[in-house]
Amino acid sequence: MDRQPLTRTSSPRPPRATAQDLDAPPLRHQRRAVAGVLAAVVAGSAALGGCSSGKSAESVASSAAAAVEKGASVAASAASALASVAGGAGAAIASAQAQASAAVSAASSAVAGIKGGLDAKADITTGAVTTGSDGKPQVSLTVTNHGQQSNRYVIQLNFTDESGKVLDATAVTVQDVAPGQSAQATAHANRDLSGAVKAEVANAVRF
Repeated sequence: MDRQPLTRTSSPRPPRATAQDLDAPPLRHQRRAVAGVLAAVVAGSAALGGCSSGKSAESVASSAAAAVEKGASVAASAASALASVAGGAGAAIASAQAQASAAVSAASSAVAGIKGGLDAKADITTGAVTTGSDGKPQVSLTVTNHGQQSNRYVIQLNFTDESGKVLDATAVTVQDVAPGQSAQATAHANRDLSGAVKAEVANAVRF
């Protein structure tokens, strides 16, 4: 029997991908998707200052994730700071309202404390509101005694905004004003007031 020479059988090698194969539609879509992901990673990790070309894709992705997490932390801190500022503004408004209320109460008590006083609002005229040397609003008062005898005056003056909301109040005492005579006085706000400020005589008595 003739023996045939033995021949080795080798597994067929997989075909190599050519440049043309890489441009095939399915692979082109994958390459575009990967490019989009990488672009997002690069944009999200800009704070890293760049990655060396020797790092693996997994390392780059990990660094980008850390950068995104850090950015989220910074955003959360900013939101917390804004909330704190908003809370501080609310507290400041509440404090201003409390101060205005206390000032009105004190000025009203000063007028109400005069026993036997007569209503004298008609005897009081106000000038324009100006800013004093201390930076606080002030207004000049003219007191004209329309009575038949010398009188003292206690005047409650309110500082308001343009809508009429009371921002502050003060009480002014004017000593003896002779009948038919006028006297000048100045009412000063207790604190700095912002915006357009007006003045009105809330109450006045003579005695």
